[in-house]
Amino acid sequence: MISNGRLAIMVTVIAWLAFVATILVQEFVLGYAWTPRFAYEAVGYLVIVTLLTAASVAYLSTRLAFFYRTRSHRRTARASIDELFSRSRPSLTVLVPSFQEDARVVRMTLLSAALQEYPDLRVALLLDDPPHPPYQKERRILESGRALAGQVQELLRPPAERFSGVLERFETDGSGTGPCREQELIALAEQYDAAVEWLIQLAESQVVVDHTDSFFAEHVVKRLAGDLAVTAAAIRGAAGEGASLPRERVHHLYRRLAWTFQAQLSSFERKRYLSLSHEPNKAMNLNSYIGLMGSSYEEVATPAGTALRPAAGEADLVVPNPDYVLTLDADSVLLPEYCVRIVHFLEQPDNARVGVAQTPYSSYPGATTRLERIAGATTDLQHMIHQGMNYYDAAFWVGANAILRKRAVDDIRETAYEGEWEIQRFIRDRTVIEDTESSIDLRIQGWTIYNYPERLSYSSTPPDFGSLTIQRRRWACGGLLILPKLWRQSRALRSRGERNRFGEYFLRVNYMGSIAWANVCVLLLLAYPFSDQLLSPLVPLVALPYFVVMASDLNYCGYKWSDVFRVYGFNLVLLPVNLAGAGNSLLQYLTGEKVAFKRTPKVADRTTSPLLFVLLPYLLVLLSVYTVVADYYGGRWVNLTYALINSVLATYAILAYVGFGNSLVDIWANLVALLYKPEKPAPSQAAPADAPARQLVPEWELVLHYGDADPTHRPAVIPVVPALAHTEKDG
Repeated sequence: MISNGRLAIMVTVIAWLAFVATILVQEFVLGYAWTPRFAYEAVGYLVIVTLLTAASVAYLSTRLAFFYRTRSHRRTARASIDELFSRSRPSLTVLVPSFQEDARVVRMTLLSAALQEYPDLRVALLLDDPPHPPYQKERRILESGRALAGQVQELLRPPAERFSGVLERFETDGSGTGPCREQELIALAEQYDAAVEWLIQLAESQVVVDHTDSFFAEHVVKRLAGDLAVTAAAIRGAAGEGASLPRERVHHLYRRLAWTFQAQLSSFERKRYLSLSHEPNKAMNLNSYIGLMGSSYEEVATPAGTALRPAAGEADLVVPNPDYVLTLDADSVLLPEYCVRIVHFLEQPDNARVGVAQTPYSSYPGATTRLERIAGATTDLQHMIHQGMNYYDAAFWVGANAILRKRAVDDIRETAYEGEWEIQRFIRDRTVIEDTESSIDLRIQGWTIYNYPERLSYSSTPPDFGSLTIQRRRWACGGLLILPKLWRQSRALRSRGERNRFGEYFLRVNYMGSIAWANVCVLLLLAYPFSDQLLSPLVPLVALPYFVVMASDLNYCGYKWSDVFRVYGFNLVLLPVNLAGAGNSLLQYLTGEKVAFKRTPKVADRTTSPLLFVLLPYLLVLLSVYTVVADYYGGRWVNLTYALINSVLATYAILAYVGFGNSLVDIWANLVALLYKPEKPAPSQAAPADAPARQLVPEWELVLHYGDADPTHRPAVIPVVPALAHTEKDG
């Protein structure tokens, strides 16, 4: 892999240099540049090929660096990890932002976090649904979400109580201070057996709806059970050979059992409080809770709603200030040891300035649809790219999962005011790719980002084209807006006497900008009839190493070599989506208005695709066919081959990933939506079961609270709020 990767870079660069030399000879030696049109086309064609070559070299360099890191990585011994946590117990809070998620999916996420073998672990589910939804469906989703933390806590209660009690008895037992021998080791192994049995029962009770449920049962729960079973067998082996273990090591093993099941779970709803931001995006959901950390609060009723204020007496809400914060998407899971291994890395003295450590997520294996499988293949390639970017100090925080050092997060805090309320922003919400911009902010403040070189996290892939367009359009939006911050980063590094590395900036620019320029370049190559003299056979040679190496990487990740063609076709049908995302960035730059954050739908039914994203792939095929015909009569055989490949692969991608029938359904649904606006059903008048008795606020109270009668000086919606004498308690 490494030698082939080096060869691929060499061939790409040499072929590009030969192509550039050819263009220069044609312009200045053979005199083709005397024609103004040819000169313009030559410059444009040279720029297009150079930009695509840069993107190709970026991919080849990062995947080569991935194999460098994989070759040199050595797993930290479990005994070393246990030794660290016997001396120091840094606190960790897991934040799971959720908005109208399937309770089954969120339950797996919470369990994967709660079953981490960590000594001081809190898990908070941050529900972002409206607190009092008017419709029955949304109400059921919210009620099931509110119940989840308690259900998972109750599920873990029996093993937590058992193994905490066993640990306490071991710690208080004064029968000996020397090494633990046969009987004590056998007793320890029996406790591990009990934990294994409980986990196997948990895995077998998992309701299997799709491949994500199977993965959770087999690779999260049963993997943890397998790790504990191996440990139990090793303990029995030591006892059978008459060996003894240091009492301190046995203490570590008892603590590991207790820590695995003792996570504290809770839920929080920021939209219940007018003192917190209600902006509809994941960043502000996280920011609202992070901003509360380290203090106690009481709920105060005001005419406009309930607010949180620092508690003067008894607190309604206490939010500890942890050493580390783990952000975890509600459709992601962590493998066992994720937390202890990454925190162990962060706790090393040499890593004191690492602000974010993570494992870029992989896709769940075993997808049942072609679209989900190929989308997952691109995700797994991205895992390799992100790991390789770390080699050049160019890593980005990938928001699906990451452990943030709380001190680093505090360093990038910004404070603003919404009315009388102080709003704190840690994670940037200026763009919809909040993790990317926050990565640059952390680098400006002198923090680095580290990708732990193992696969320890997995996340869902959109199952249909409609939901995929929402996700990929969001991913393509914002990079162009963030690019200017690299200049600030460069100045900040120079002011601290740090070296600016070319590799870091090259990869960062490519990561944030290539999704725009690469798609524009592909479209121009297909649509514009460049002069015959420019269509050099060297251009395919420039691109060939990229596709050969990608095929090899797909095979390495468990896919087929031939999937490289399917991935290319997949990217062709997403070309309009990516261009729309880049266009949103430019629109935001011109207007100053934020692009709305659209969450990826996670529903059982298919999501309708926007009309343009349904029609444009067909237009792309028609354009390719037209180009094939025009190039045939014009004798442009290189360009004809390119257009023919595009037409065939785009047609395949439409049929395989979108579906002709689904396209017709989506077109009809979009046309109906344009012509007919159905009225929403009247909201149910029944109050939610957990809602307190509520009453309308008199106008005089609003006037006294806001100071005048002008309704424009009040919130856009004045909720129906509890009586002022009533204070809600946080459930």
